Amino acid sequence: MLLRLFLFLFCLFGSLAAHATSVVFLNPGRSTEVFWVGYTRFMQAAADDLGFELTVLYGERDTQRTLQQARETLDSEVLPDYLLFVNEEHAGPEILRLAAGKPIKLFSVNSHLTEEQQRYTGNTRENHPNWIGSMVPNDEEAGYLMARELFVQAEQGTSGEIELIAFAGNRQTPASRIREAGLQRALAEHPRVRLRQMVYGEWSRQRAYEQAQLLLPRYPQTRVIWAANDEMAFGAMQALEERHKVPGKDVLFSALNTSREVLQARIDGRISALVGGHFTLGGWALVLLRDYESGLDFAAHGGKDRQVLLFRLLDEKQSRRLMQRQEQKGFGLDFWKFTLQGRPGVEDYRFSLDALLD
Repeated sequence: MLLRLFLFLFCLFGSLAAHATSVVFLNPGRSTEVFWVGYTRFMQAAADDLGFELTVLYGERDTQRTLQQARETLDSEVLPDYLLFVNEEHAGPEILRLAAGKPIKLFSVNSHLTEEQQRYTGNTRENHPNWIGSMVPNDEEAGYLMARELFVQAEQGTSGEIELIAFAGNRQTPASRIREAGLQRALAEHPRVRLRQMVYGEWSRQRAYEQAQLLLPRYPQTRVIWAANDEMAFGAMQALEERHKVPGKDVLFSALNTSREVLQARIDGRISALVGGHFTLGGWALVLLRDYESGLDFAAHGGKDRQVLLFRLLDEKQSRRLMQRQEQKGFGLDFWKFTLQGRPGVEDYRFSLDALLD
């Protein structure tokens, strides 16, 4: 009797495992890149909790590599159930073309297709009905929050002009351009701040370091440095320190992301304005797909395309708390609590960084 029960349970769970919902994520970053590795960790925690079989393919910052990975995935004999992709370097339309007519669902994260691209592709569930949705963070607000906080701090107890150098990410990445728009909004509100030059650091510490070596002597009165991610902030910081100046004192820095290194820099005061939160986005996207798999279409609960308010300024206390949560198994979260299953009175999702700051 016990043997029969064991065999029944073995077959049952084996069958469930064989039919686990499969997801492939085309990660555009490098497999050694702190942000994208952290992004994957959070996504994997959600996948483990929600019962997804997740495969992450790193593009290593090479768009052609990402497109080749998309081709191989979509030409395989056994297709995954879902393919998640980022419109990095405007790769989205080609990925959609490759997936046209395939029995697979697509979902875009982090960078949505631009308006110009959508004139040809249509939006989700239009010309490509298997492209079921998208989720992006509030990148414009992220750029704005960093800049505003920097400018307010720099203006305290001073008069006259405040000189600014800015390190943007990549001209071809929509998220980067949107963050720049946030910087411009803050500049319009703070006329004393003068943008001396903005360069594209390609998200790279080394490139920003080399650029800052040229810019800092050119603009010796620089008081604030706005950087669209943490790696570029650290590169510029290194160049500043080589000029025997102190980050957070002689020059105020902003940064974006939540690596352990940048959280510690915020705690130590070397970073004056830190914004983070979008490393959670891939995990939240899997929450939507879990409901979709169960017959709860997220389109009817907040929309098929959504911008999630994930970015927020982090003070010293919040930086410490987030560092602690990152060290916990599965980030200490029960991802099922964020689904709508078994919650008939809830009409929309509640995704925010607050879940990790409690």
